[in-house]
Amino acid sequence: MPSPPCPSASRLRAIVLGAAAGGGFPQWNSAGPGCRRALAGDPAAPARSQASLAVSADGDRWVLLNASPDLRQQVIATPALHPRPAPGEIRHSPIAAVVLTGAEVDTIAGLLTLRERHPFALYGADRALAVLAANPVFGAVNPAIVPRRTLPLDRTLALADAAGAPLGLMVEAFAVPGKVPLFLEEASGADPGRAEEGETIGLRVSAGDQSLFFIPGCAALPPGLAARLEGADCVFFDGTLWRDDEMLRAGAGPKTGARMGHMSIDGPGGTIAAFAGLGVRRRILIHINNTNPVLLADSPERAAAEAAGWEVAQDGMEVTL
Repeated sequence: MPSPPCPSASRLRAIVLGAAAGGGFPQWNSAGPGCRRALAGDPAAPARSQASLAVSADGDRWVLLNASPDLRQQVIATPALHPRPAPGEIRHSPIAAVVLTGAEVDTIAGLLTLRERHPFALYGADRALAVLAANPVFGAVNPAIVPRRTLPLDRTLALADAAGAPLGLMVEAFAVPGKVPLFLEEASGADPGRAEEGETIGLRVSAGDQSLFFIPGCAALPPGLAARLEGADCVFFDGTLWRDDEMLRAGAGPKTGARMGHMSIDGPGGTIAAFAGLGVRRRILIHINNTNPVLLADSPERAAAEAAGWEVAQDGMEVTL
């Protein structure tokens, strides 16, 4: 369970609100072996909600990195995000901004949980904001109360709340290899191919001299991205699948990880191998699919990941830099 907020904190804090990929763990309709263990309350298979981080420079005002469909339960489970109204107020939230890494359902659906007229700033790359603008249901999060602000790529931006007050956090967004959101693919199911123009972005979030990277979806680690991450203090990185054909082998779906826009963790072209020489001090897997055995604390895959210097995110995990 996360600790209560600390208003005097002056360092970059991050709380993992959710660590799982779309559908969570256990997924509501999955009878896979990992999900069965989670449903049975196996302590080696703890439940995880859908991927999101909360970050803060002061422990008082918080920025959400993605708004997952599980956001309501994540807020309830996280004391740092509970209302702290002034005397005479009936409503309050320490959530001051939301930053989106794309427009998949599991990054934007939680915005509808935040429709109760609470002012916060909403940041996203052009393509993500265009998806919201094209869908009238997101008008429920009134832009007159929740201003939508474009995140420029490859440029550092100071985050501010809805009224423009600075939050003490800087963010740099950058395109990573990915794909268009699933609901924007052709009805035929044809592979839309790799998208690298901002459909999927990574974030570098910093407060003072401390920084972390949040990249929950990434299809490859090209040289430019690898150079950007070299020597980083902390990277939360796409841990969707252990192996590329994992879902096919499990009978859980017809697509490979590459087809879904995700690197696999294992293998010669996988995440562990790609990060081996980058000197990243803290490496944390996030956005982990329910079929991935790395979710199980007693699995050989978990042991292999930890032996390679990787941590597996879990809900409520805190990182302070």
